[in-house]
Amino acid sequence: MALNGIDISDFQRGLDLTKVPCDFVICKATEGTSIVHDTCDGFIQTAKKLGKKWGFYHFMNASDPVAQANYFVANCKNYFTEGFPALDYEMYGRIGTDKAKLFLDRVFELTGIRCAVYMSRSVCTEEDWSAIAPNHALWVAQYANTERTGYQNSPWLPSGGFGAWNTCALHQYTSNGRPGGYDGPLDLDIAHMTRAAWDKFCNPSEAVKPEVNAPDTPAQTIDGTALELAARVMRGEFGANDERKAKLGTRYDEVQDLINYVDRTSCAQLADDVERGMFGVNPIRAEVLGGKAKSVQAIVNKRAGICAESVYIVKSGDTLSGIGAKVGVKWQTIASKNGIASPYTIYPGQKLFY
Repeated sequence: MALNGIDISDFQRGLDLTKVPCDFVICKATEGTSIVHDTCDGFIQTAKKLGKKWGFYHFMNASDPVAQANYFVANCKNYFTEGFPALDYEMYGRIGTDKAKLFLDRVFELTGIRCAVYMSRSVCTEEDWSAIAPNHALWVAQYANTERTGYQNSPWLPSGGFGAWNTCALHQYTSNGRPGGYDGPLDLDIAHMTRAAWDKFCNPSEAVKPEVNAPDTPAQTIDGTALELAARVMRGEFGANDERKAKLGTRYDEVQDLINYVDRTSCAQLADDVERGMFGVNPIRAEVLGGKAKSVQAIVNKRAGICAESVYIVKSGDTLSGIGAKVGVKWQTIASKNGIASPYTIYPGQKLFY
C-alpha cells in the first residue's frame, strides 16, 4: 500500500491542511545556517492533529555541511524520532556527495536517525552516491510532464534506474498537482510504503530524541529571504564585491550562491525550478533571473501550452504602470503593443497583451 502526499515550504504560506487531502506532508524547515521557516511548525502541528504522517527537510547551500547539520538538528530536535527527515540536495546546494555525506553523518551522530535524500533523478547518475545509498533512502523528483494532475497510483518513471539506489522510497512526480483544497499548484509525492513502514523510517531503532543546544550563529545583518535579497542585489542596492559582502553580512553566502546558480544554470533547468516555485512570482522572479528571465518564461509557457504572447486581464483599480510592475514589462511597451495612447485609459475586463 502506498501513501499520497505533498511537500511544501513557505511558498505555500496560508495553505490549510484541513482542506487538502493527503496521507502525509513534508515541510521545509531550515536552509544553510541562518534560515528557519516559520511556516514549518504550524504545518506540522496541524498534520499531527489531523493524524497525518509528516516530515521535515533541510535545504543545503554551499556553507559548511557540518555546521548546517548542527543547525538543522538544533532547530528541529523535537521533530526527530516522530517525523520523516530529509536533506534537499539541489540547485546551489549541490556541493558534492562527500560534503552531503558529512551532513548526513553528523545528523546521524546527533540523532541516531538517517535522513532520506531528495534530488532530481538526473543527479542520481551525475554524481557518485555509492557511499550514501546503502544507509539513506532516496526521495526522487521525476516528472512525466508539466500538466495539471491529481494524485497518481503509478506515476511514470523512465527506465535506467537510480544510480547507486535500487529503488526510490518517495517519488515527487509533479510540481503542478491539484489534489483540491488549495488554489494553486502543489508538489505531489507517492511514498512506496505503509504507514507502519513510514514510522520505521522516522525511528528505525527507537532512538532517543536528541538533546542539542542551539548553535552559536551570528545575528543576521539584514532581513528578507535569499530570493528577495538577490532581487535587490540585481537592482544594484548592495554594490559589488567587498561592498556587497559588507552590506549583506552573514547573508552574503546564501544570496551570492543563488545569484551564481542562476548564472551557471541552463534556462531549461531554471524553468524546472520556476515550475517548482523556487523563484516565486514576478517582479522578483524576473529580477533574479535577470537576462535569462524571458527565455525561462518562454520555456515555462511552452510547456504549459501558453502562446509566447501573454495576456493580462484588467481589474478594477489597475493602472498601466501597476500592471507593468506586476508582469515585469515596461508600461509603455504594454501601451504600444495594445494601441493605447494618451490619456492611456484602460477598462476592467480588457485584455492586454505583453
